[in-house]
Amino acid sequence: MDGILDLFNTELGKSIINGVSQQTNQPTDKTQDILTMALPLMTQAMKNNAQSPQGAEGLLNALNNHHNNGVLDDLEGLFKGGVDQNVMTDGEKILDHVLGSKQQNVTNVLGQKSGIDAGTIANILKVAAPILMGYLAKQSRQRNVSGSSDLTDMLGGLLGGSSAHREQDFLTSILDADGDGSAIDDIAGMVLGNNKTKGGLGGMLGDILKGNT
Repeated sequence: MDGILDLFNTELGKSIINGVSQQTNQPTDKTQDILTMALPLMTQAMKNNAQSPQGAEGLLNALNNHHNNGVLDDLEGLFKGGVDQNVMTDGEKILDHVLGSKQQNVTNVLGQKSGIDAGTIANILKVAAPILMGYLAKQSRQRNVSGSSDLTDMLGGLLGGSSAHREQDFLTSILDADGDGSAIDDIAGMVLGNNKTKGGLGGMLGDILKGNT
């Protein structure tokens, strides 16, 4: 299974980056940096939530019903003239459900690492969340995901599967941090190490978080 970040190597991924960039008036490279950090974080948060039966049921219902709306099939329409307020509101609801009390911490960390203000980060996340849900809905249909075990396997596979436990631990550390950001660099060093040749999710996140973009 391709990882969530492999999306950015496709035409679809490039369209998402360009559309979010235009919507938030940010350079495409900065937008890609934020999305490269944000999509795995949100995916990891969903995986965490899906560990409980209630969380898995809620996410499955969202993927099978509300977000099974073909958002990825009309990105041009989504971004043309600016993203509709209903989409932004939907994104806000998704973030509230997925990140809960950790949302401000995630926004702060992404702001610190990208040098972009928290308000802009929040808007990028609101646009990205419905797109991510649309992507996950498409993946779940293709893989006939029907239960909590299938769901966690799919999300784990998108995060890199069994070969990426350290990166998943790192993402969880950000989600569970207390919000002051003081330990994030230390955590990145412990989890990702200093091997700049490392590929995959860890290498990309490591470069971004250490300012080597």
